[in-house]
Amino acid sequence: MKKKMDSMKEFKTSYPGVCYIEGTKVTDGKPERIYYIRYRKGKKQIKEPVGRQYQHAMTPAKAADIRSDRMRGKEPSNKEKRAEETAKKLAEQNKWTIERLWKDYKQSRTKNKGLSVDDNRFTNYIQPAFGDKEPHELHSFQVTKLRNRLEKKLAPQTVKHILLLLQRIINYGVEQQLCGMLSFKIKMPRVDNEKTEDLTDEQLRRLWKAIEEDDNIQAKNFIKMVLFTGMRRGELFKLKWSDIDFERGFIWIEDPKGGKSQKIPLNNDSRELLFSHERLFPGSPFVFPGKDGGQRVEIKKPINRIKERAGLPKEFRPLHGLRHVFASTLANSGQVDMYQLQKLLTHKNPKMTQRYAHLRDEALKQASEVAGAIIRNINNGEQEQKVVNMEDRKK
Repeated sequence: MKKKMDSMKEFKTSYPGVCYIEGTKVTDGKPERIYYIRYRKGKKQIKEPVGRQYQHAMTPAKAADIRSDRMRGKEPSNKEKRAEETAKKLAEQNKWTIERLWKDYKQSRTKNKGLSVDDNRFTNYIQPAFGDKEPHELHSFQVTKLRNRLEKKLAPQTVKHILLLLQRIINYGVEQQLCGMLSFKIKMPRVDNEKTEDLTDEQLRRLWKAIEEDDNIQAKNFIKMVLFTGMRRGELFKLKWSDIDFERGFIWIEDPKGGKSQKIPLNNDSRELLFSHERLFPGSPFVFPGKDGGQRVEIKKPINRIKERAGLPKEFRPLHGLRHVFASTLANSGQVDMYQLQKLLTHKNPKMTQRYAHLRDEALKQASEVAGAIIRNINNGEQEQKVVNMEDRKK
């Protein structure tokens, strides 16, 4: 096309270095002038089109102005413009924005409920604020502004999850050498994670009665497994029969929250429960299967029904709360140390287990009192023996 235009007859204008050829309009094929300019840049002679008579409203005077700007370097040539466009496209291709990092990070993760939750957090909160930015373009005040805005409508823990997701996305980019680290540390909201939920002996008795009276065997045994093992809801959803080693007495937990796969003891109560547990879908690999034998994702309705029948406090979270009951019972017994409790709860960080330390301290105090009582009894016995001996001597 360019060679064809170059071979067409040129017509000079009254402006030096400005000419045109007779072309046709794109819309209706009628005659239209196509203007060209000629100029020298360094030692190189340049000829290039600058616009059409009607399509671009080009005139010889406008073409002359463009020629003058390009000769003075105020405007790049067409070749330079094309080079700039190419460089810009390449830069865009190599630009790892927060949104692009998230898409890549998402591909590296296992598809589960946690990923779905994170996807919603990204779409609703992170993408609108920082999706088109690269990590090095973020400033501390921008993240602080987002945090302050979110804290007005969301719980501190939710805001923390959102900011931690942003942090994980950027850390992933750094690990993959796709971007640089942030120049600042993201400040997280203050969250009170020390809250523990417990039940009195009477409440536990009412709960057990409500469990036994319910006709949903899956829900009944699900709650019992939390009480017997302290397992998380998500861990029980994913629990497969192949994860249970009846012979050696262990339950294998795949990808527990915040840590690598590990095993916990299969105690006698949970062993007996699992031996007698009804399999609704014999072909399903899951212990507590959901619809059509697939992995369960929810069990809220029957659990809440049992909670209400037991008359438990409204704010008590049945499954999460019963995990606390399991932990508190062990800590309060004085027979389990914090390291053992951490392993049973599959806590990655011992700080999470420390919330139960005060219960163990109380048990130790009681144990100490027992020791004191024993010493007193021994001492009292010796005193009584001395009195008897003295009486014998008098006789």
